[in-house]
Amino acid sequence: STPSPAPSLWLLTAETVSYTPELAKKFLEGQTTTTTFVLEQPRCAFKFQENDINIRIWLVVAAPEAVSNFNNSLEPGSPERAFQNFLNGTNAYMTLGTTTDHYPCPKNPQDITVLRVGSDTSCAHDKDVPTCNGPLPGPGPYRVKFLAFNGSEPVKETQWSELITLKKATPFGDIPASDGKHSAGMIALTTILSILFAILLAGLVAMMIS
Repeated sequence: STPSPAPSLWLLTAETVSYTPELAKKFLEGQTTTTTFVLEQPRCAFKFQENDINIRIWLVVAAPEAVSNFNNSLEPGSPERAFQNFLNGTNAYMTLGTTTDHYPCPKNPQDITVLRVGSDTSCAHDKDVPTCNGPLPGPGPYRVKFLAFNGSEPVKETQWSELITLKKATPFGDIPASDGKHSAGMIALTTILSILFAILLAGLVAMMIS
């Protein structure tokens, strides 16, 4: 008999739209921290019909080596896409799933149109929440894209972002002291106390003279 074609190859494809995720421009100071980064929402990136009521848009966070052979058919919440397994069994996870209503087009200038990735500490170790938006495990770098599912079928995706590198935490022992012995904070406190003592002493002298 003639062998049947591979049953799931069509699931691997999705229409690629001309949108590239990028860090939020209005958050220059807080674009990246040691465990989070802020993205622009993909407003106007996807176009769907009004009857596409089962569409959900997910954010994919991946290690750079996952990009070239990324498998779109693995669904959000599967072990291969669980946040808790990221960089420890899987090189990508999916989070922040939402409906198209949350990314209206055109966008209202008054709306908050950013996403903070990595902000939820409550579910970071909870395997019952595999799509947790948990803190990133290290400085990266990472790459991201948005992937839209119609039910269990991937239908549209954005381009992959450029590399996103987080800030590195400074070990406590590496924090420099201003004079090699005392921290800047300790010197400032000593200076303030010295000024207050001088004011108090001047007040006492004035009382004694009067």
